[in-house]
Amino acid sequence: MRRTKREWFADAGVTAFAAAVGLLMLAASLDSFPDDKKNAIIPDIAVGAVGCVLLLLFRRTRPATLAVVLMIIQISASTAYGPAALAVWTVAVRCSWRVTALVAGANLSIIASVFALAPISPSEYRDGLVTFGLGYAVLITLGLLVRSQSELIKSLRERAQETEEGQRLRVEEARLLERERIAREMHDVLAHRISLLSVHAGALEFGPDAPAAQREAAGIIRQTAYEAMEDLREVIGVLRADAPFTTDGAQTVSERDRPQPTLTDLPALIDESREAGAHVILDARIPDPAAIPARIGRHAYRVVQEGLTNARKHAPGSHVRVTVEAAGGAELTIEVANRLLPALAALDLPGSGAGLVGLRERVDLVGGTIEHGRTGDEFRLRVSLPLPARPGHEAGPDQ
Repeated sequence: MRRTKREWFADAGVTAFAAAVGLLMLAASLDSFPDDKKNAIIPDIAVGAVGCVLLLLFRRTRPATLAVVLMIIQISASTAYGPAALAVWTVAVRCSWRVTALVAGANLSIIASVFALAPISPSEYRDGLVTFGLGYAVLITLGLLVRSQSELIKSLRERAQETEEGQRLRVEEARLLERERIAREMHDVLAHRISLLSVHAGALEFGPDAPAAQREAAGIIRQTAYEAMEDLREVIGVLRADAPFTTDGAQTVSERDRPQPTLTDLPALIDESREAGAHVILDARIPDPAAIPARIGRHAYRVVQEGLTNARKHAPGSHVRVTVEAAGGAELTIEVANRLLPALAALDLPGSGAGLVGLRERVDLVGGTIEHGRTGDEFRLRVSLPLPARPGHEAGPDQ
């Protein structure tokens, strides 16, 4: 894997530090060089330079192998002690504890053997071993700390990615569920209207005073309505898998003919919330709720239902204000506002947002707008749904 520019800079810094340590070791061991061997300093530095190059090139790809090679090189050059020590630190960062212990133990054994062959006193031998032992202990400890921090950061990143992916899946699932529910509602409404069409066509077909041509046309309409009903059930019926079934596999009449709620059902919804312990105030500024188109009324009902659910979930026991208003006959505005609990008012609590995603699907379907968020110490959900112009009441230039 190719290294980034940042990784190259980091490796260059580690290599420079290793070279500095190696030169310090060479300076400390100059007294051990006899006068006739001073010319060995240049080869020593050259060997240390080779060790530094190896450290720069292979510390990320072959840490254990690099440590073994530098372990052998340091026998013949004091300047190789630095690269060898940093190679052990790299092993602690990138390899297992067992490999780290083996490499560090072998390194210290080689250093002890080199010191034993050097012309130094027993006290200097003991002090040297203690110094190197403590130095390697510090390097290994730092390496393990770096590795644990890297693993923690990696774990947090993976967890964040999993959370983000889970949120994306929840949002997508919410969209699909809301589309399925809208499709169910469409099935219920269309089935009702097609059934009425079939009934009226049947009445015309079998009317005693109907002309033959009219009876034939009515029969075609009735048969076509029947076939349309069957096609509708076949296409959308798969979305009703959660509906109760009879023993012969057909959906029960109560589920099939279940009426969809509209604005006229809002008081019952508010009463249910009050019975559950919520403090809800309904401000309905609509002269005739029954005059609102059923399609818009269904969406308005679902908006209020979702707003009450959010208030019950995130601010249980708080006061909720529901306002429904037909502004000038052009649009229907629904606002659900609840006060935030004092303990939660200062917090920005996360949520899945699945319900609001579903609402946005509904609102977009009819060309409306939706706004939600905190306003002071309240959370507000505001939705505007366009109302179709009534015949004879289209807005003119002066209106």
